[in-house]
Amino acid sequence: MKPILAAMLALASLLGTAAWGQRSEQDDAFVLVATAALDGSSYRRLVILALPTDGDRHIGIVLNRPSKRTLAELFPGHEPSKQIAEAVYFGGPMSQRAVFALVQSEQSPGRGALRVMPDLFLALTAPSVDRVIEQHPQQARFFVGNVIWRPGELRDELGDGYWTVMDAHPELLLRKDTRGLWDELSRFGRALSADAGHALARSRR
Repeated sequence: MKPILAAMLALASLLGTAAWGQRSEQDDAFVLVATAALDGSSYRRLVILALPTDGDRHIGIVLNRPSKRTLAELFPGHEPSKQIAEAVYFGGPMSQRAVFALVQSEQSPGRGALRVMPDLFLALTAPSVDRVIEQHPQQARFFVGNVIWRPGELRDELGDGYWTVMDAHPELLLRKDTRGLWDELSRFGRALSADAGHALARSRR
């Protein structure tokens, strides 16, 4: 996520989708909830869907930052985009010229899409996103930008306590109202940590 590498990583995110597709069947997506360690950064109070890619890299999209713009406003000449009323979400600070889609579908929207879990895919390439817009507009959420971690970077951030890791659930990933999502998950994470700490303390008596 370091700014010096942003442009190179954004390009790599578009060129490396074939390798990512090979790992998509593992259903190893997870959710990251920003901790207080990120309060002074642009990642403050973010909830991110993250997926591993090749070479210990990761890609993510922010789940709780809806914008005030729609696809029709972004692409006024594209008729299918006009059928989508929901606002586009801010997906992250990288690849800001690209649109991504999280879609509920039994079938992959095409090459360059990652399987998040059964019947849920993250479309990363222009052809796959176009297919989602045209064929599954009401079963999808659209994002501008993403988050990319270089090899081992997310592992380091987890070690530094930047994120709480949670399981990915479909009702969470496509939740209609994301206001308060960070607060809810943060409280849940703190409660789990407290329970684990108490259990560990009791085991040492």
